[in-house]
Amino acid sequence: MTALSVLDLSPIALGSNASRSLANSLDLARHAERLGYKRYWLAEHHNMPGIASAATSVVIAHVAGGTKTIRVGAGGIMLPNHAPLVIAEQFGTLAALFPGRIDLGLGRAPGTDMMTARALRRNLEASDNFPQDVVELMGYFQPAEEGQRIRAVPGEGQEVPVWILGSSLYGAQLAALLGLPYAFASHFAPAELDHALEVYRTRFQPSAQLDKPYVMLGLNVFAAPTDAEAKLLFTSLQQAFVNLRSGRPGQLPPPVENYDRDLDPVAKTMLAQALSCAVVGSPETVRQGIDAFVRRTGADELMVTAQMFDHAARVRSFEILADVHGSMSQAA
Repeated sequence: MTALSVLDLSPIALGSNASRSLANSLDLARHAERLGYKRYWLAEHHNMPGIASAATSVVIAHVAGGTKTIRVGAGGIMLPNHAPLVIAEQFGTLAALFPGRIDLGLGRAPGTDMMTARALRRNLEASDNFPQDVVELMGYFQPAEEGQRIRAVPGEGQEVPVWILGSSLYGAQLAALLGLPYAFASHFAPAELDHALEVYRTRFQPSAQLDKPYVMLGLNVFAAPTDAEAKLLFTSLQQAFVNLRSGRPGQLPPPVENYDRDLDPVAKTMLAQALSCAVVGSPETVRQGIDAFVRRTGADELMVTAQMFDHAARVRSFEILADVHGSMSQAA
């Protein structure tokens, strides 16, 4: 049965603050651990008033320190924003603190607007060196060789699984070439999903980390006791997407009844495309949606995300999904 994991952007709800959001992230991670989710990843975004996980490595330490068994990682670190040695040291430190529990997903996008990317990177050409930077970073996790002048301490000799993240063919090709697991951002950029899966699976070359392709797909899941309640909860994400794509990013808004009824056609089309990989509804609707998505894609793992205004509703959504997944596993 396809494994389930959690992607958390540590959403800051309208009227709330980062402290509350980070506390909610830890609370959700503890619930996810109890419910049997495989891993809990946090994402690097910058200059986003509604996202509290910008300092991703720090938040990972916060979550891993408050849990016991669930894997915790980055989904992902936007590597061109950082020197590979710095990330090797950060995740080497995390792996030393929480042995066998840390994952490192690497992305090429800035995770922000271009003005903020300039403030982060200084040199926007850094993304051109992404493949070389990934290889350099992975090298720092290897045992140090005699005479090696630059070492990651902590880092060297640490078993930190590296993933490639992507929303296009670029990441699929790189993950296949390096023999790494591949996570596709279908939860917000599904256009190239099928093509990227084909490229990754057909071009995959086995490596020391992985002997065959392994795909994890992002999926929005908004589960509630009824379809109507789930659809209402989903409107928070819909509003956030429209605001972001309109150049008005902000805190996560509360649900709105009949939100899409008065949307202009352009916004409706954008939402239909960007959020097409979403399962929204009651337990039975979720079961059917998950089953259909896995059958279509052959995903090895689903990275489920749910940006909900109400934290209790978000916890309940992951509880419902865990129950659905458990019944599907028994049936299988």
